[in-house]
Amino acid sequence: MKEKTLKVLEYKKIIDMLKEQAGSEITAKAISELLPVCDVRDIREMQEETTEAVRLITSKGPLPVGGFYDIEGLVLFARKGGVLTMAQLLKILYNMKTAERVVAFTKGDDVPQLPLIDSITEILVVHKNLASEIDRCIISEDEMADNASSELRRIRRAIIRQNDAVKAKINHILNSEKSVLQDAIVTIRNGRYVVPVKQEYKSSVPGIIHDQSGTGATLFVEPQAVVNMNNELRQLELDEKAEINRILTELSEAVSECCHDLINNQKLLLKLDMINAKGRLSVEMDGEEPEINEDGILELISAAHPLIDRKKVVPINISIGENYSTLVVTGPNTGGKTVSLKTAGLLSLMAQTGLHIPASPGSKVPVYKNIFADIGDEQSIEQSLSTFSSHMANIVDIIENAGEGCLVLLDELGAGTDPTEGAALAISILRKLAESGCCTIATTHYTELKKYAISTEGVENASMEFDVETLSPTYRLVIGLPGKSNAFEISRKLGLKKDIIDEASQLIEGGDIAFEDVISSLEKDRKRIEEERAEAIRITREIKEEKEELDRKLQRLEEQREKKITAAKEEARAIIKEAKETAEDFRQELKEIARLESMGERNSRFDKGRRRLNEIEKKNRSVIKTEKNRNPVDPSRIKRGDRVKILTLGQNGEVIGLPDERGEMQVQVGAMKFNVNVEEVMLVDSGAPMSKTKKKKASGYAGIYRKKAATVSTSIDVRGKNLDDALMDVEKYIDDAYISGLPEVTVIHGRGEGILSKGIRTRLRSLKNVKEYRKGGFSEGGDGVTIVKFKQ
Repeated sequence: MKEKTLKVLEYKKIIDMLKEQAGSEITAKAISELLPVCDVRDIREMQEETTEAVRLITSKGPLPVGGFYDIEGLVLFARKGGVLTMAQLLKILYNMKTAERVVAFTKGDDVPQLPLIDSITEILVVHKNLASEIDRCIISEDEMADNASSELRRIRRAIIRQNDAVKAKINHILNSEKSVLQDAIVTIRNGRYVVPVKQEYKSSVPGIIHDQSGTGATLFVEPQAVVNMNNELRQLELDEKAEINRILTELSEAVSECCHDLINNQKLLLKLDMINAKGRLSVEMDGEEPEINEDGILELISAAHPLIDRKKVVPINISIGENYSTLVVTGPNTGGKTVSLKTAGLLSLMAQTGLHIPASPGSKVPVYKNIFADIGDEQSIEQSLSTFSSHMANIVDIIENAGEGCLVLLDELGAGTDPTEGAALAISILRKLAESGCCTIATTHYTELKKYAISTEGVENASMEFDVETLSPTYRLVIGLPGKSNAFEISRKLGLKKDIIDEASQLIEGGDIAFEDVISSLEKDRKRIEEERAEAIRITREIKEEKEELDRKLQRLEEQREKKITAAKEEARAIIKEAKETAEDFRQELKEIARLESMGERNSRFDKGRRRLNEIEKKNRSVIKTEKNRNPVDPSRIKRGDRVKILTLGQNGEVIGLPDERGEMQVQVGAMKFNVNVEEVMLVDSGAPMSKTKKKKASGYAGIYRKKAATVSTSIDVRGKNLDDALMDVEKYIDDAYISGLPEVTVIHGRGEGILSKGIRTRLRSLKNVKEYRKGGFSEGGDGVTIVKFKQ
């Protein structure tokens, strides 16, 4: 694509919007170099990447890829034997942790199917051992942990002891030599402990002079008594430095061994961050994936210019490339013709960059080899070219380079010169471009071009709608109908005298007046058809809403039915459990009865047990609620030995007693016998009707959080606010972030005197949706921020 086209269509502004969604500086830099591509497979893959990112954002949240570093140079330096600093190692550590977070994030149960994103995250190599070792050894960019090695811990303990010994010796000298000292203080010069001695008493304190005051009245002397102690301290400090360097060397060598993985991880994180940025931008502008085709068909449905406020922009429908290759757009000034041109061109560029477009589903975008645009007043002062000459110079370049598979956008074609010559020239240019095989959208005021579009195959009229009653444009593009000038109607509404308008009408050729009348008639027919269409849409929408309401009621009934069946099954299980327990009780009791010698006592115990069984059966019969059998069995078909399913119990059994006149029969399930009604059972023989279970659709809540996920930032800055205001802002932000599904957020409060940080962290303890919080790491802001993690 030509740089001039990208500039005219404001493509760079879209790229700037995309850069704002990037999580790292290197991603933003890579985005700034993005250009539209012409390979259909690459475009479709990039579009699918963006779609997957949107799917992930709306279901779980954006990928946690923000803020990783460009470590390729550091890793290659280590590969060549270089020793990395603690700050450099921490950058490498941060990239490794970012890779680990991304892998863990995409492996969750609540993540949808993401083939392209998964194919990238699966290649990420997580070096947990190396990351753990760097994290263990290095506290900050200029501090190594005491436990980095046992030798470092020993040296630092020795340094502490030696410091204490030197200070004790110095303090003894200070107390015994007060008269010769300028001040009773200990200072350090050149890394060694010294005392301030008056100039005139320098011989009284033997030792090494390291410095003197500006006036020369004070000498800073290292007493001879502590020289050896200072030497030992200095040697320990050198040993500490050497040990730290040894540890850094080992860590650098470990980084070197993982060189290729670390560099490849960075490239993969860059790719994922770019995909994530495209998804976030799509959510922000309510974009949709267009259908990419190789047939040259551009069809934008309810398309909005992405750089105009969504609350103010009027969506338009644009189509070209299927039944016609040239579209002539007419209409009043400030009616939206230029915006329509830019919308068609800019959305095509966005689609070929892999970005979703702000248009309705079903929109189609072809793969253009090139897009040419001559839009706006591009008068060249340097070349002393008039507006007409400037436009014509652009058109000459377009005619020479445009061909099949190209899109040409021409604003006010033929304007700036004599109307007759301009119109003739415009028609000739449109013919030439059509012969070259490119698609052309041109705006004009010339009636001759309207007639040309009507009479020429492959050319179609379009117009920007204008409301004569309110004297204002509606900004709607109407394809298939040429625009009417409306000059006479507007003048009449504004109060121009009738005789002037009548005389003007007589001055126009009869053919032109007749043509304008035809347009007026077509406009009336179109409005009538639009009204009828709107009424049909309204009726269809009402029918659809009624159907949806019926579906919801049906679903609620189905859910209630399922709940009843579940409750019935639970009751049946309880009955079976009670029956088993009762059977076991009776088995034990029969054993006891068998041991009785008195027949009368035996019969009494049998009668008592029989009464108990009758009571249990009566109770259970009153508890069971039988579901209406949708396939009732004919009682005459039931035979002893048939296998049936008892619907109330969800158990299969065998018929051992035929139905009586009330339909009651006896069925044995295992060792238990049940009296059931014929309506409560169904045959389970092969070929018997089986019940079909409807599969319920799982309801998803992603749409509820779409807008919230796109608008809630991952951090809040309350620096400079008083504590009460800051707490109110933080609490509201925490609620919004939790609802949007963010896993963790950052509260930026600054260091200061610690009032904000202490107050905010105290309040976080009482928030129910907060799982834990911590102060930021060195690359996250340190004590100036608090990282908050939410409950899942």
